[in-house]
Amino acid sequence: MGLLPDDALWPVAVGLATFLLLVDLMHRRQCWTARYPPGPMPVPGLGNLLEVDFKNMPHCLTKLQRRFGAVFSLQLAWSPVVVLNGLAAVREALVNRGEDTADRPHMLLNEHLGFGPRARGVIMAPYAHDWREQRRFSVSTMRNFGLGKKSLEQWVMEEASFLCAAFTDQDGRPFRPNALLNKAVCNVISSLIYARRFEYDDPLLARTLDLLEDFLKNHSPFWHVVLGAFPVLLRIPGLAAWVFSAQKAFMALLDELVAEHKMTRDPAQPPRDLTDAFMDEMEKAKGNPESSFNDANLRLVVSDLFTAGMVTTSTTLAWALLLMILHPDVQRRVQEEIDEVLGQVRRPEMADQARMPYTMAVIHEVQRFADIVPMGVPHMTSRDVEVQGFLIPKGTMLFTNLSSVLKDETVWEKPFRFHPEHFLDAQGRFVKQEAFMPFSAGRRACLGEPLARMELFLFFTCLLQRFSFSVPPGQPPPSDKGVLTVMMTPSPYELCAVAR
Repeated sequence: MGLLPDDALWPVAVGLATFLLLVDLMHRRQCWTARYPPGPMPVPGLGNLLEVDFKNMPHCLTKLQRRFGAVFSLQLAWSPVVVLNGLAAVREALVNRGEDTADRPHMLLNEHLGFGPRARGVIMAPYAHDWREQRRFSVSTMRNFGLGKKSLEQWVMEEASFLCAAFTDQDGRPFRPNALLNKAVCNVISSLIYARRFEYDDPLLARTLDLLEDFLKNHSPFWHVVLGAFPVLLRIPGLAAWVFSAQKAFMALLDELVAEHKMTRDPAQPPRDLTDAFMDEMEKAKGNPESSFNDANLRLVVSDLFTAGMVTTSTTLAWALLLMILHPDVQRRVQEEIDEVLGQVRRPEMADQARMPYTMAVIHEVQRFADIVPMGVPHMTSRDVEVQGFLIPKGTMLFTNLSSVLKDETVWEKPFRFHPEHFLDAQGRFVKQEAFMPFSAGRRACLGEPLARMELFLFFTCLLQRFSFSVPPGQPPPSDKGVLTVMMTPSPYELCAVAR
């Protein structure tokens, strides 16, 4: 079959260009809505994809905020997006208009990974019955297994003792703390989900953490945006397997753990953990097509709680130790308060927070300064909503720039410096700030926040009670600038932990 002559190609090209332009205009029609937020001019078909830096979204959005204001719009291919910046805009959208902004954009990619249309877990589930059911289950189950009770506190403190023992084994030599922090925090969430604690040299624990690291490194927002906008690309042979190989490998490991759990479960006994509790709900829901308790959702809920519950806390602790070696004066003040309240022997308890305002201020300032989830998780409007005088139509994706809140120059005295006094009043009492939103805010705020707060306080206080941390002799001070992948992680660094 021969090629078309040149003169016959022109009508085809013009027709194709016209078709693409019409499709683009159809998807951009809401941009002409009265009072729609301003933004850079999109290119037909691609929108603003070419001018968005997916490797450093916070910096990119900060530059656009300077041009267009606290509320501006983007067009990512054919997906309209409104970006919210600063405390006032984010608070108005997530808190004041929380019912209208609590939805999530559709994740076609979850279905491609084999979860099915009704399996969304907790984090990315639409704001509807399934999400309410799963969030209520997750919160109540974590509470039943000790969240907010003495039992979980003792659980975390036992793990803190194992962590301190592992630090002691380093014998004051330089080492990178990240791996040990990951293992300790992983054991806490694993105990809640699987009723299982791993020894730090367990090969399965090492495999779990390696796969999780690969999963996060390959979890690029660029591919999620591009493949979500152009799902036809998923038909390219080998592309999906390459993009999602790490995710699939991690999910396969979680499947192994769940399968092992099913074999050892005794339905006649009380549930040992969250996985057992979920399986109990699956038994109750048999024959109910409206229930979200099914095998596919079990995989996603376990994955959501495991990744969100582990990586964020261990990364924050890695930032905390980095900032202690960079600010030895702050470290000394924390240790003085620990010595005054706890002494050198008594273990910390959550009740001690009320008598340790400086330690609490330091932990909060670590979270603010580290800013580990600068973009939060995308939201979507479920109806037309007005924010800061702009009208945002139903079905618009929202990016909440949490970094712009945690470092809002109108709120914080020294937004770009580590400054624990941000959380202390003139009398040295701890003060919670409204712009402190590392866990987001509103109806979709992180459900693991209470557990994360417990772990951060107990692990951090226990470590500072037992050790003094310093930059290894002969090494230059490490950078306090993070590396952005899915999260903002500290640049690789070593420290020395010397027993006090």
